[in-house]
Amino acid sequence: MIFRFRAVAFAAAVFTIAGSALTSGPALAWQSPIALPSISSFERTLAPPGTAIPGLGDIVVTARTESLALDVLVANHAAENTSDAEQECLANAVYFEARGESLQGQLAVAEVVMNRAASGRYPTTLCGVVVQRSQFSFVRRGRMPRADRASEAWRRAVGVARVAAARMAPRLLPTSCLWYHANYVSPSWGRRLARNAQIGLHIFYS
Repeated sequence: MIFRFRAVAFAAAVFTIAGSALTSGPALAWQSPIALPSISSFERTLAPPGTAIPGLGDIVVTARTESLALDVLVANHAAENTSDAEQECLANAVYFEARGESLQGQLAVAEVVMNRAASGRYPTTLCGVVVQRSQFSFVRRGRMPRADRASEAWRRAVGVARVAAARMAPRLLPTSCLWYHANYVSPSWGRRLARNAQIGLHIFYS
């Protein structure tokens, strides 16, 4: 992982691939009827230039490294074990709903779960939201399957859950965003809602 490299190796890697994927930023497909900040705005908000990156010694954010901010945040908080039941439920939602998505896509799913718990329209706990009947397809009869805890995907999901719950990263979605679906299905309820954004394969609504 990036955060385990030494400062010298990290700086050399950044220099070597300058002008490639890092400069272009992560590939997000925003498709929204409302104006949304650019991806570069999110990245700069995560770690403004001149800010030391946690876990990388005295390396500071520059125009070339700021796009790594979310990667570093998640990597620093990735773990096999969760801290409590609420974090466990949120990590499971991220893992089973979006483990194949970008970190932004995973964070967005976590935000929807948190938005629901705070909305007054759904259960008030993260676990209550996740196991609510007929809401998340991976939940069967109120029970969640067991994630592969030895996998990097699970460790990353725990990192995303921690970053989301502690609000370490800027929001990707408005607090009114309570629904999403994959772009290869077209549920009838989607036509009655305001579309916020598409991130990877998921389309989000308020």
